[in-house]
Amino acid sequence: MTNEYRPSSSDRVRDQVARYEATDGVEGGELNGLPVVILTTQGAVSGAVRKTPIMRVTDGTAYLAIASYAGSPHNLLASPEAEIRDRNRTVAVCAREVHGAEKDRLWAIADAGNPVYADYRARAGRDIPILVLDRIGMRDRGNADSHHRQEFGL
Repeated sequence: MTNEYRPSSSDRVRDQVARYEATDGVEGGELNGLPVVILTTQGAVSGAVRKTPIMRVTDGTAYLAIASYAGSPHNLLASPEAEIRDRNRTVAVCAREVHGAEKDRLWAIADAGNPVYADYRARAGRDIPILVLDRIGMRDRGNADSHHRQEFGL
């Protein structure tokens, strides 16, 4: 495991993460007009720190990660402890995949915030995973930066 941050190979993702983090989400805080948060995970194979903007979908105090489009739950399933950067707050989370009635209930929440999900599910030809990112702690940005460096070896 390297624990070093490896920016995305996608220019759009890399630039959006940089803008979001530099401005606490004032810039880079939306994708197609919808709010995003930054999900920080550890690469399942590389061990590197990865940062990805994901749609801001919540259920109570939990965040939801919809593994659609280019999203893959692989890193989160292999290493479920992660962080969410929501504007100027960093939230430690633990991921779990949901199924059955719980997944159906969460799709209703996700669809209400982003109607594109239902259309995408209809065209995808595959099951799209949902992971619940349960909070295990929250820090403001000042404390989060030092915690992030310590937890991810930065």
